Amino acid sequence: MDKNIKILVADDSAFMRKVLMHILENAGFTQFLECGNGDECYTAMLNEKPDLVLLDVIMPEVTGIDLLKKFGGALNSNVIVVSAVGQESMVNDAKKMGAKGYIIKPFDQTKVIDEIERVLN
Repeated sequence: MDKNIKILVADDSAFMRKVLMHILENAGFTQFLECGNGDECYTAMLNEKPDLVLLDVIMPEVTGIDLLKKFGGALNSNVIVVSAVGQESMVNDAKKMGAKGYIIKPFDQTKVIDEIERVLN
C-alpha cells in the first residue's frame, strides 16, 4: 500500500484530527490536510484532490452527509466516514452516497488502519 498519499482529515474537533493524524503517522503516512468544518472541507476536496478523505458526519456549516450529496459519484477520493457510536443510520446513508468505509469514535488504532487498508486496496 502506498503510504505517500494525500489524506484529508475532516473533523470539527481539533483533538480528534490530531488523534487521527497521530494514528496515521504511526502507520507511516506523511501527507495530511485538515479542516474543521464542511465549507473548508468542500474547498479542500475541490482544490487539493486528496487520495483519501476521513470525513466526520457531524460538522458545522456543511455536514459530511451534505458533502457526499454535493459530490455524488464525482469525487475521485476514497471517502471513509467518521462517526460516533449510535450514528449507524448516518453511516448507512453515507455509504449509499459513495463512502467506501467507516470508522467509529472513539478510535481504535488497529481498526482505523485496517479500514484504511481495506478501502485503499
